[in-house]
Amino acid sequence: MTLQIRHATHPEQLPGFDTAALRRHYLVDDLFVPDEITAVLTHHDRIVLAGACPANGPLTLDTYPQLRSEYFLERREAGVVNVGRPGTVTADGTKYELTTGACLYVGRGVREVVFEGADAAFYVFSAPAHTAFPTAQVNPGEGNRLELGDQQTANRRTIDQYIHADGVQSCQVVLGVTTLHAGSTWNTMPAHTHDRRTECYLYFGLPETERIVHLLGEPDETRHVLVADRQAIISPSWSIHSGCGTSSYSFVWAMAGENQAFGDMDGVDVQDLR
Repeated sequence: MTLQIRHATHPEQLPGFDTAALRRHYLVDDLFVPDEITAVLTHHDRIVLAGACPANGPLTLDTYPQLRSEYFLERREAGVVNVGRPGTVTADGTKYELTTGACLYVGRGVREVVFEGADAAFYVFSAPAHTAFPTAQVNPGEGNRLELGDQQTANRRTIDQYIHADGVQSCQVVLGVTTLHAGSTWNTMPAHTHDRRTECYLYFGLPETERIVHLLGEPDETRHVLVADRQAIISPSWSIHSGCGTSSYSFVWAMAGENQAFGDMDGVDVQDLR
Protein backbone atom coordinates (compact mmCIF):
# COMPACT_ATOMS: atom_id res chain seq x y z
CA MET A 1 0.00 0.00 0.00
CA THR A 2 1.27 3.45 -0.93
CA LEU A 3 0.07 6.88 0.13
CA GLN A 4 0.15 9.57 -2.54
CA ILE A 5 1.02 13.03 -1.18
CA ARG A 6 -0.54 16.29 -2.39
CA HIS A 7 1.02 19.47 -1.03
CA ALA A 8 -1.08 22.48 -0.09
CA THR A 9 -1.44 25.25 -2.67
CA HIS A 10 -1.74 29.04 -2.41
CA PRO A 11 -4.45 30.92 -4.36
CA GLU A 12 -1.78 33.00 -6.11
CA GLN A 13 -0.53 29.80 -7.77
CA LEU A 14 -3.83 29.10 -9.51
CA PRO A 15 -3.57 31.59 -12.43
CA GLY A 16 -0.37 29.88 -13.54
CA PHE A 17 -1.79 26.35 -13.60
CA ASP A 18 -2.56 24.78 -16.96
CA THR A 19 -5.05 21.92 -17.27
CA ALA A 20 -2.48 19.27 -16.37
CA ALA A 21 -1.41 21.18 -13.24
CA LEU A 22 -5.01 21.72 -12.11
CA ARG A 23 -5.68 18.00 -12.41
CA ARG A 24 -2.40 17.07 -10.72
CA HIS A 25 -3.10 19.25 -7.67
CA TYR A 26 -6.87 18.93 -7.19
CA LEU A 27 -8.26 15.89 -9.05
CA VAL A 28 -8.03 12.35 -7.64
CA ASP A 29 -8.89 10.13 -10.58
CA ASP A 30 -7.59 6.71 -9.48
CA LEU A 31 -9.16 5.97 -6.09
CA PHE A 32 -11.04 2.82 -7.09
CA VAL A 33 -8.80 0.01 -8.30
CA PRO A 34 -10.06 -3.60 -8.06
CA ASP A 35 -8.55 -5.53 -5.13
CA GLU A 36 -6.68 -2.50 -3.82
CA ILE A 37 -6.96 0.31 -1.30
CA THR A 38 -5.73 3.52 -2.93
CA ALA A 39 -5.08 6.57 -0.76
CA VAL A 40 -4.12 10.24 -1.13
CA LEU A 41 -3.05 12.60 1.66
CA THR A 42 -3.51 16.32 1.10
CA HIS A 43 -1.71 18.76 3.37
CA HIS A 44 -4.88 20.87 3.32
CA ASP A 45 -6.09 19.96 6.85
CA ARG A 46 -4.15 16.64 6.67
CA ILE A 47 -7.10 14.90 5.02
CA VAL A 48 -6.72 11.38 3.63
CA LEU A 49 -8.99 10.20 0.81
CA ALA A 50 -9.07 6.48 0.10
CA GLY A 51 -10.96 4.04 -2.07
CA ALA A 52 -11.39 0.32 -1.36
CA CYS A 53 -12.62 -2.14 -4.01
CA PRO A 54 -12.66 -5.67 -2.51
CA ALA A 55 -13.51 -7.35 -5.83
CA ASN A 56 -12.08 -10.80 -5.08
CA GLY A 57 -11.78 -10.84 -1.31
CA PRO A 58 -11.57 -8.72 1.84
CA LEU A 59 -9.29 -5.69 2.08
CA THR A 60 -7.86 -4.37 5.35
CA LEU A 61 -7.15 -0.68 5.91
CA ASP A 62 -3.52 -0.60 7.02
CA THR A 63 -1.47 2.37 8.13
CA TYR A 64 1.16 4.18 6.06
CA PRO A 65 4.74 5.10 7.01
CA GLN A 66 4.01 8.81 6.44
CA LEU A 67 1.38 8.75 9.23
CA ARG A 68 3.87 7.50 11.84
CA SER A 69 1.10 5.52 13.51
CA GLU A 70 0.77 1.92 14.66
CA TYR A 71 -2.57 1.59 12.83
CA PHE A 72 -4.52 3.89 10.52
CA LEU A 73 -7.03 5.23 13.04
CA GLU A 74 -4.64 5.56 15.97
CA ARG A 75 -4.91 9.37 15.75
CA ARG A 76 -7.59 9.67 13.09
CA GLU A 77 -11.32 9.27 12.45
CA ALA A 78 -13.04 8.35 9.18
CA GLY A 79 -16.32 8.52 7.33
CA VAL A 80 -16.98 5.65 4.91
CA VAL A 81 -19.60 5.79 2.12
CA ASN A 82 -20.38 2.87 -0.17
CA VAL A 83 -20.68 4.21 -3.73
CA GLY A 84 -20.97 0.75 -5.26
CA ARG A 85 -23.32 -2.18 -4.73
CA PRO A 86 -24.01 -3.48 -1.18
CA GLY A 87 -21.06 -4.63 0.89
CA THR A 88 -19.81 -4.83 4.46
CA VAL A 89 -17.35 -2.98 6.66
CA THR A 90 -16.06 -4.73 9.79
CA ALA A 91 -14.69 -2.45 12.51
CA ASP A 92 -12.87 -4.27 15.33
CA GLY A 93 -14.99 -7.38 14.81
CA THR A 94 -18.40 -5.72 14.37
CA LYS A 95 -19.80 -6.10 10.84
CA TYR A 96 -21.91 -3.37 9.23
CA GLU A 97 -23.98 -3.90 6.07
CA LEU A 98 -23.75 -0.84 3.80
CA THR A 99 -26.14 -0.37 0.91
CA THR A 100 -25.40 2.10 -1.89
CA GLY A 101 -25.05 5.56 -0.39
CA ALA A 102 -24.94 4.35 3.23
CA CYS A 103 -22.41 5.86 5.63
CA LEU A 104 -20.32 4.46 8.46
CA TYR A 105 -18.46 6.69 10.90
CA VAL A 106 -15.41 4.96 12.40
CA GLY A 107 -13.89 6.67 15.42
CA ARG A 108 -10.36 7.14 16.63
CA GLY A 109 -8.85 4.05 18.21
CA VAL A 110 -10.48 1.39 15.99
CA ARG A 111 -7.57 -0.87 15.15
CA GLU A 112 -8.92 -3.01 12.31
CA VAL A 113 -11.20 -2.00 9.42
CA VAL A 114 -12.02 -4.64 6.79
CA PHE A 115 -13.97 -4.08 3.55
CA GLU A 116 -15.88 -6.85 1.73
CA GLY A 117 -18.24 -7.07 -1.25
CA ALA A 118 -17.41 -8.10 -4.81
CA ASP A 119 -19.22 -5.12 -6.38
CA ALA A 120 -18.90 -2.67 -3.51
CA ALA A 121 -16.77 0.50 -3.69
CA PHE A 122 -15.98 2.17 -0.38
CA TYR A 123 -14.94 5.82 -0.22
CA VAL A 124 -13.02 6.79 2.92
CA PHE A 125 -12.61 10.38 4.13
CA SER A 126 -10.29 10.68 7.12
CA ALA A 127 -8.99 13.54 9.26
CA PRO A 128 -6.95 13.85 12.46
CA ALA A 129 -8.95 13.35 15.67
CA HIS A 130 -8.17 14.37 19.24
CA THR A 131 -10.68 12.08 20.98
CA ALA A 132 -12.78 8.98 20.31
CA PHE A 133 -16.43 8.85 19.30
CA PRO A 134 -18.48 5.65 18.80
CA THR A 135 -18.65 3.94 15.45
CA ALA A 136 -22.11 4.59 13.96
CA GLN A 137 -23.98 3.70 10.77
CA VAL A 138 -26.45 5.88 8.89
CA ASN A 139 -28.49 4.55 5.96
CA PRO A 140 -29.87 6.71 3.14
CA GLY A 141 -32.86 8.67 4.43
CA GLU A 142 -32.00 8.12 8.10
CA GLY A 143 -29.93 11.28 8.56
CA ASN A 144 -31.09 14.87 8.42
CA ARG A 145 -32.62 15.26 4.95
CA LEU A 146 -32.87 18.61 3.17
CA GLU A 147 -34.65 19.38 -0.10
CA LEU A 148 -33.04 22.34 -1.82
CA GLY A 149 -33.03 24.11 -5.19
CA ASP A 150 -35.58 24.32 -7.96
CA GLN A 151 -36.17 22.55 -11.25
CA GLN A 152 -36.36 25.95 -12.94
CA THR A 153 -32.71 26.60 -12.08
CA ALA A 154 -31.64 22.98 -12.73
CA ASN A 155 -30.43 22.48 -9.14
CA ARG A 156 -33.18 20.55 -7.38
CA ARG A 157 -31.34 18.22 -5.01
CA THR A 158 -31.71 16.07 -1.92
CA ILE A 159 -29.06 16.46 0.78
CA ASP A 160 -28.55 13.71 3.36
CA GLN A 161 -26.49 15.02 6.29
CA TYR A 162 -24.83 12.07 8.04
CA ILE A 163 -21.86 13.19 10.15
CA HIS A 164 -22.54 16.66 11.58
CA ALA A 165 -23.15 18.56 14.79
CA ASP A 166 -26.79 17.39 15.08
CA GLY A 167 -26.22 13.86 13.75
CA VAL A 168 -23.43 11.31 14.07
CA GLN A 169 -20.81 12.87 16.32
CA SER A 170 -17.17 13.31 15.32
CA CYS A 171 -14.16 15.42 16.20
CA GLN A 172 -14.06 17.47 13.02
CA VAL A 173 -15.39 15.47 10.05
CA VAL A 174 -18.63 16.72 8.49
CA LEU A 175 -20.02 14.47 5.75
CA GLY A 176 -23.12 13.81 3.70
CA VAL A 177 -24.45 12.82 0.27
CA THR A 178 -26.21 15.05 -2.25
CA THR A 179 -28.33 13.57 -5.04
CA LEU A 180 -29.43 15.65 -8.02
CA HIS A 181 -32.99 15.04 -9.19
CA ALA A 182 -33.60 13.93 -12.77
CA GLY A 183 -33.26 16.94 -15.05
CA SER A 184 -31.12 18.90 -12.58
CA THR A 185 -27.39 19.29 -13.14
CA TRP A 186 -26.07 22.19 -10.98
CA ASN A 187 -24.72 21.62 -7.48
CA THR A 188 -23.91 24.28 -4.90
CA MET A 189 -24.94 27.30 -6.93
CA PRO A 190 -24.84 30.08 -5.78
CA ALA A 191 -21.30 29.13 -4.80
CA HIS A 192 -19.49 29.67 -1.51
CA THR A 193 -16.16 29.13 0.23
CA HIS A 194 -15.29 27.66 3.64
CA ASP A 195 -12.43 29.75 5.01
CA ARG A 196 -12.14 27.51 8.06
CA ARG A 197 -12.49 24.09 6.40
CA THR A 198 -11.23 22.07 3.46
CA GLU A 199 -13.98 20.29 1.52
CA CYS A 200 -13.68 17.33 -0.84
CA TYR A 201 -16.20 16.07 -3.38
CA LEU A 202 -16.48 12.46 -4.60
CA TYR A 203 -18.80 12.24 -7.59
CA PHE A 204 -20.68 8.98 -8.23
CA GLY A 205 -23.77 7.68 -10.00
CA LEU A 206 -22.64 9.41 -13.19
CA PRO A 207 -22.94 7.44 -16.46
CA GLU A 208 -19.59 6.41 -17.89
CA THR A 209 -19.98 8.63 -20.95
CA GLU A 210 -20.91 11.78 -18.98
CA ARG A 211 -18.82 14.36 -17.11
CA ILE A 212 -19.02 17.02 -14.41
CA VAL A 213 -17.60 20.49 -15.10
CA HIS A 214 -16.29 21.27 -11.60
CA LEU A 215 -15.53 24.91 -10.77
CA LEU A 216 -12.75 25.82 -8.36
CA GLY A 217 -10.57 28.76 -7.42
CA GLU A 218 -11.16 32.11 -5.77
CA PRO A 219 -14.53 33.65 -6.73
CA ASP A 220 -12.87 36.26 -8.97
CA GLU A 221 -10.34 33.81 -10.46
CA THR A 222 -12.12 30.55 -11.26
CA ARG A 223 -10.95 27.53 -13.23
CA HIS A 224 -12.65 24.29 -14.23
CA VAL A 225 -11.78 20.60 -14.20
CA LEU A 226 -13.66 17.84 -16.06
CA VAL A 227 -14.51 15.03 -13.63
CA ALA A 228 -15.75 11.50 -14.33
CA ASP A 229 -17.66 8.99 -12.20
CA ARG A 230 -15.98 8.02 -8.90
CA GLN A 231 -13.40 10.76 -9.13
CA ALA A 232 -12.72 13.24 -6.32
CA ILE A 233 -11.85 16.92 -6.06
CA ILE A 234 -9.78 18.49 -3.26
CA SER A 235 -11.10 21.99 -2.55
CA PRO A 236 -8.90 24.23 -0.36
CA SER A 237 -10.58 26.56 2.11
CA TRP A 238 -10.07 29.55 -0.21
CA SER A 239 -11.71 27.85 -3.20
CA ILE A 240 -15.31 27.65 -4.34
CA HIS A 241 -16.63 24.15 -5.05
CA SER A 242 -19.47 23.97 -7.51
CA GLY A 243 -20.23 22.08 -10.67
CA CYS A 244 -22.59 21.25 -13.50
CA GLY A 245 -22.99 17.82 -15.05
CA THR A 246 -23.99 16.58 -18.46
CA SER A 247 -26.53 14.42 -16.59
CA SER A 248 -27.80 14.08 -13.03
CA TYR A 249 -25.50 12.46 -10.44
CA SER A 250 -24.69 12.18 -6.74
CA PHE A 251 -21.69 13.23 -4.71
CA VAL A 252 -20.21 12.74 -1.26
CA TRP A 253 -19.27 16.05 0.31
CA ALA A 254 -16.95 15.93 3.27
CA MET A 255 -15.14 18.60 5.26
CA ALA A 256 -12.55 18.90 8.00
CA GLY A 257 -11.16 21.95 9.70
CA GLU A 258 -11.87 24.39 12.47
CA ASN A 259 -15.55 23.66 13.19
CA GLN A 260 -18.56 21.53 12.28
CA ALA A 261 -21.16 24.24 11.62
CA PHE A 262 -22.88 23.33 8.35
CA GLY A 263 -23.81 26.97 7.75
CA ASP A 264 -20.28 28.32 8.26
CA MET A 265 -19.72 29.47 4.69
CA ASP A 266 -19.08 32.69 2.81
CA GLY A 267 -21.60 33.03 -0.01
CA VAL A 268 -20.76 34.39 -3.44
CA ASP A 269 -23.37 35.99 -5.69
CA VAL A 270 -23.53 34.54 -9.19
CA GLN A 271 -22.82 37.94 -10.77
CA ASP A 272 -19.59 38.23 -8.76
CA LEU A 273 -18.02 35.07 -10.19
CA ARG A 274 -15.29 35.52 -12.74
